Amino acid sequence: MRKSGAITMATSNISALSKMRNIVLTGFMGTGKSSVGKLLAQRLGFRYCDLDARIVEEEGISINEIFSRHGESHFRALETSAVRRLAREQLCVVSTGGGAVITPENRRLLMEAGVVVNLTASVDEICRRLREETDRPLLRDNRSEEHIGRMLAEREPYYAHAELRIDTTGKSVEDVVAEIIVYLKERGFAWKP
Repeated sequence: MRKSGAITMATSNISALSKMRNIVLTGFMGTGKSSVGKLLAQRLGFRYCDLDARIVEEEGISINEIFSRHGESHFRALETSAVRRLAREQLCVVSTGGGAVITPENRRLLMEAGVVVNLTASVDEICRRLREETDRPLLRDNRSEEHIGRMLAEREPYYAHAELRIDTTGKSVEDVVAEIIVYLKERGFAWKP
C-alpha cells in the first residue's frame, strides 16, 4: 500500500469539509482503535491523538491509578474534559477509550468533531486480543466472555451512533484502514499521492 499525503476535499462536497475536521475512532477495548488510528493518521497525513494517553499525560498517573484512587466517575469527568479539548482540534485521528461514548455530551462533541467510525469485534476476538493486557481497569476483576459480552451489549446503543461501523474480527489493521479510506473517498474526499 503506498503512503498517502495530506487529505484534500472535493470542491463539490461542502458538507464533507465540515465533517472532515477529524476522524474519531470509537469501540470497545481490544477492537483495534489504537493500531488502526496510528496507521490511518499516517496514511491521511493527520496527527494521531489517543484520548486515554492524553489523560494519562495530563494527570501524571495511569488509567488504572485514576480508577483505583478516584473511581470511574472521576475518570469519566476527566475524559469529558479531554473530549472537549480534542473536539476543537483539526486534522486528527482520535482514538477514544471504550467507554467515552457512554456520556451524551461526549457523543455529541465527537460527532461534531468529525467522522465517527466505530470498530467492533466478536467477543471471542476481544477476549483473545486482551488476554495478556493488564491495564484495563474495568476488566481487572472479571475477564470472562460473559462479562465482556454484557459490557458490549450495554454499550451497543452508544456505539450505534457512529457514521461508519467496521467489524475488525479476522481483519488486518491495513484492511480496516483501507475500508475507512474507501468510505471517505466515496463521500468526496481525495488524497494527493
